Amino acid sequence: MHFVVCIKQVPDTNDVKIDPNTNTLMRDGVAAIINPFDMYAIEEAIRLKEKHGGKITALTMGPPQAEAALREAISMGVDEAILVSDRAFAGSDTYATSYTLAMALRKIGDATLVICGKQASDGDTAQVGPGMATHLDMAQVTYVRKVDELDENHIVAERLLESGYEVVESELPCMLTVVKEINEPRLPSLKGKMKARKAEITTWNAADIDADPEMLGLDGSPTKVVKIFTPERHADGEMLEGEPNEIVEQLVSKLKDVVLGVS
Repeated sequence: MHFVVCIKQVPDTNDVKIDPNTNTLMRDGVAAIINPFDMYAIEEAIRLKEKHGGKITALTMGPPQAEAALREAISMGVDEAILVSDRAFAGSDTYATSYTLAMALRKIGDATLVICGKQASDGDTAQVGPGMATHLDMAQVTYVRKVDELDENHIVAERLLESGYEVVESELPCMLTVVKEINEPRLPSLKGKMKARKAEITTWNAADIDADPEMLGLDGSPTKVVKIFTPERHADGEMLEGEPNEIVEQLVSKLKDVVLGVS
């Protein structure tokens, strides 16, 4: 089996800055980490390999410094790593990103199971994993909290819902997005760190994955960030006093006044 884990390097801070010209995140000079949800994806791939055999490839799209995230994945137990990097990818929205990664997966060719974290901490869209599956016409199971069965032909997984979970069976190859309930990521071993330091990272550009230039970067992104601003903080407030039932009556009256324009 060939497990492919898609990971993303994200800023390790809430103090992000935006490029005023492109309205995209400025990543230079900002400490970076593997997206937290992707750590669970890495761990699940390792556990499935330990149980079923095969190999694991970590895949990421980003600038050259994203290689550090791939080396960390190798230190945890990933076998190989691929960095998809090209200036043409700059400014990609979720659609362009999912297309680019899908083209890289198509070049890889033999993925049995593709595993992603459910969303990235810097975007919070949860769209890239499903987007890749759609570009590839691949089966997908999102919000996976447990893999119950896996063989060469099918997978059975538990999918987290707001009020419980559902059991889903799918053919392979398949795309999974996982939630934090699925496992507890391991720490890299000393042997793993030494392997990661010496590992050779494969790098592909847009031409290597045969990507359509019109589908990449800002030009290939159907969603555009028109304006970014910090919401104004309104410190004004009003304290309601009295017994609980009196406070409820006051609150209802004020809500009616605001919403319906009546008192």
